[in-house]
Amino acid sequence: MTDMNVLVLVGSLRKASINRQLAEVAVDTAPDGVTLRVFDGLAEVPFYNEDLDTDSVPEPVRALRAAAADADAALVITPEYNGSIPGVLKNAIDWLSRPWGDGALMDKPLAVVGAALGRYGGKWAHDETRKSFGIAGARVIEDLELSVPASSLHGAHPRESADVVTAVGDVLGKLVASVG
Repeated sequence: MTDMNVLVLVGSLRKASINRQLAEVAVDTAPDGVTLRVFDGLAEVPFYNEDLDTDSVPEPVRALRAAAADADAALVITPEYNGSIPGVLKNAIDWLSRPWGDGALMDKPLAVVGAALGRYGGKWAHDETRKSFGIAGARVIEDLELSVPASSLHGAHPRESADVVTAVGDVLGKLVASVG
């Protein structure tokens, strides 16, 4: 496998969040020939507003759409906020779904994983994120699931858990295998 590009979207803006740490694990475990690119500009993307979605969309939106267009697949790593999708991630989905029927992730394979407080590790948010990206046009790989209860990490970086590192590597391998 050579020259494959995977866009990584992290639903938490906090620099030291467990989900950002999971993104680090994903980057570190990428198969040979696969580059994971974490998009770090979600905080700058304005709320979706159709009045802004013109020929001169804001630069952060152009950057997000370009990163998605350049990707062969996407990995979304997100926590759960109040039982659902973090607002910053839902906003990205809204921008990436446009123009309707021809968004930047249309028909590209996408997997959703993450960690959250609680014993289910963010499963509700992950399910809702899969649903929203699927409606937006991505080809969601439904059987790729990883919801890590934050308490299972005992305050350690996810890279210190062999089980989590192996699970992230498995998700990446299956996501990459679904390209094409």
